[in-house]
Amino acid sequence: MTMTHREDIQRRIIELEVEHRDLDAVIDMLSQETRHEELQLRRLKKRKLQLKDHIVLLKMQLTPDIPA
Repeated sequence: MTMTHREDIQRRIIELEVEHRDLDAVIDMLSQETRHEELQLRRLKKRKLQLKDHIVLLKMQLTPDIPA
């Protein structure tokens, strides 16, 4: 893996983590409202899980394969 490819992956991980944190804040805020839109909340939570999965996959690409 080239250094620029590794840096691109690290940069993307940071972007996704920021979006993940932002979504977390929005979800918390919406959850505390007395009249929140349930469908919107479910969509945001689903997007948050997708982001988490993508972050994990990218981090796995940064970890070198270790022979068993």
